[in-house]
Amino acid sequence: MTAIRKFPDLLPGFSWRDIEVNGVRIRTATGGNGPPLLMLHGHPQMHLTWHKVAPALAKRFTIVAPDLRGYGDSAKPEGGTDHANYSKRAMAADLVGVMHQLGFERFMVVGHDRGGRVAHRMALDAPQSVEKLVLIDIAPTATMYARTNMEFARRYFWWFFLIQPA
Repeated sequence: MTAIRKFPDLLPGFSWRDIEVNGVRIRTATGGNGPPLLMLHGHPQMHLTWHKVAPALAKRFTIVAPDLRGYGDSAKPEGGTDHANYSKRAMAADLVGVMHQLGFERFMVVGHDRGGRVAHRMALDAPQSVEKLVLIDIAPTATMYARTNMEFARRYFWWFFLIQPA
């Protein structure tokens, strides 16, 4: 069992726990009271990316801020030959499982960047669980790659590292 790092100065009133789901350990911060709101971070961040807004939102909502698998303090399983362990579908299933283990069958979701892609997949795969959806700072992947040119490649060169074999 990994020691749980806590960040009370950044997320006052929140608690941290590890939740096992789909054979993966997901580090999760929770706080507040009210309707459940799942907050998904972008790449290469972790749940603390929400530290400026989560405490304010916790006054009206129960905030659940996990680290996606492979990020922060969540487990980092092998990707597999087809990288399916890091697909948006696998990550979305993890987080639906986390929310259900916390007792939330239906919930709202906000996702930024990579978290937005995971949230979009979640809404498609588990519409019975996603009550409302907000996607922040995300452009359609297929459109981005279809319009890739040298200028884009220079400005976002690290994207191309992500598609290389391990």
